Order: sequence, then C-alpha cells, then structure tokens
Amino acid sequence: MKILVTGGAGYIGSHLVDRLLGRGDEVFAIDNLSTGKIANIQPHLESDQFHLLNDTILNESLIDHLVARVDLVFHLAALVGVKHVVADPLGAIKTNVTGTEGVLGAAFKYWKKVVLASSSEIYGKSAKIPFHEEDDRVLGPTNVGRWSYSTSKAIDEHFAFAYSAKGLPIAVVRYFNSYGPRLDERGYGSVVANFVRQALKGEPITVHGDGLQSRCFTYIDDTVDGTLLAGEVKAGEGLVFNIGSNAETTILDLGVAIKRLTGSRSEIIRVPYREYYGEGFEDTRRRVPSIDRAKKILGFTPKVKLEEGLMRTIAWCRDHYGN
Repeated sequence: MKILVTGGAGYIGSHLVDRLLGRGDEVFAIDNLSTGKIANIQPHLESDQFHLLNDTILNESLIDHLVARVDLVFHLAALVGVKHVVADPLGAIKTNVTGTEGVLGAAFKYWKKVVLASSSEIYGKSAKIPFHEEDDRVLGPTNVGRWSYSTSKAIDEHFAFAYSAKGLPIAVVRYFNSYGPRLDERGYGSVVANFVRQALKGEPITVHGDGLQSRCFTYIDDTVDGTLLAGEVKAGEGLVFNIGSNAETTILDLGVAIKRLTGSRSEIIRVPYREYYGEGFEDTRRRVPSIDRAKKILGFTPKVKLEEGLMRTIAWCRDHYGN
C-alpha cells in the first residue's frame, strides 16, 4: 500500500513508519520537525519506499497532493505536550484543529481512509474510572489553557465523526501515555522521558504534587499495534478506541522504579505544579482506560509490562541522551 503518516518523524510516527516499511508499504511522511527529529527516520532516508516532506500540515495544497497519492492516512501530526500547550494554546489549537480539518477534507475529496490519533486528554478530569469511549467528558474553564488541548482533540474527533456520518472510512485512536525509545530528552510530552533523563544525569527526580496521581503507561510497540489494527480492521470504522494499558501506576511509584532500574542516586523530590506549569494549572488525578472495545473489535491486547518497557527505554536513553 501507499500510506501517508503525518507527524512521521515524531516519536510515535517514526515507529509507525518503521513498521509500515518493514511490511513492504511505500510511506510518505510529512513533519515540520518542531518536535519530530530527522534522527528518528534517518535509516529510511535513502530508501526508495520512503519519502519525507519537511513541511506543515497547514500547507493545504501539499496535503491535497499527498492524500491524492496514497491509499490510507495515519494522521498523527499535532502540537503535543501539556507544557507546550500551556505555553502556546493558540498554536496548539491552530495546528490541531485547522491542520486536522485540512487532512480530513482532502481525505473526503479523494475518499481515503483516515486513522486519527487522539488522546486520553479527551476525558479531562473525569473521575469515572475506567474511561469508556462513550463516557462524558469533564473539563475545566476555558480561561485555563490546560484544557485547550483536550478541546482541540475533541474538535478533531467531531470532524472525523462528521465525515464518518457521510460514509468516509474513519477510525479514531486515543493514546494513553505512550513511552519507549525515541522519547525526546526534553520530555515535552512524557513524564517517563523527564524521569529517565534526570535519573541518568544524577539530577533530582521531580514529582509534581503529592505524586499519587496515576497513569497507565503504554509501551510504544503496543501503541503501534493498536494504531495499525485501527487501519486494518473494517469493523472498527466509525468508532473510537482507547489504545493503552490498563495497569495503573502512581507517578511517585514510576519515579521509584526508574531510579531503581537506572541505578541512580538521584533524590526524588516533590515540587508544586505551579513551579513547572505556572499558576492555575489543573491535573487529572487518575487516568485509566477501558480497553474492552479495542480487544473485542480490533483484537488489541497490550503485551509489554511496565518494567520490561522501562528497561528497554532506559537502555535506549543511555545510548542517546546527551549525545
């Protein structure tokens, strides 16, 4: 197949590119390298089966040209990371909403299936655990930039389902705290990246708040498995799927595990949210997906346990962080 991956040089996007090329597909990737890295797709740059375009998804004519050439679109490009969103909510909204509108509009024009990457941020600060795909969303006020990312991704999903209602084949995947090799050392969207960097450098491991907030961390191989299944399984069209692990871990326990697995002497310290995000920041206390729908319809089951995934991630980070 000929496949377009937007955000193809990013952390998740590049792993998806690896898998697609590995099974024999021809891949077109567009990435403006704002958070993506050439190093992530360096091995493929000389391949006749891989085509990188260093540009933005806001370039409508280019998106139109690319979508016309392919059989399937994986739309992963977005401004990601809570800190980035808090710092630039306008940029996040424009990229995530306008960019997605352009990709879906082109897909509708040429009638190409789209797998839309969304986020567990969709659920906001809902306390109903586990999160089911049809659950209500609970968000904070609009003057708190923290919630603009959730809102922008929800609008993306609304666009997708509006096109789905017109018959366009669409599937939506909501990622839950993916981690693994190629996590950006700056940790723009990952507490795992921050903790591993701090541990390897002997810096304090900074846990925000009391550290008892919990997440379900999903190894990158499992994230890609769920994404590919959403592209392949026809019964999944018109639906949204939680793609993640349902093994819950507190952020404090994550810090302790990373300190142990790295053999670090770093001190684990607690810092107020305001020191990192500024005043008025709100966090989600628990974030646990139900993956029943993904198991039943897609055949998705996460396979990599947290400790094994962390060991693989740390091994990669030792070779790449600081280089």
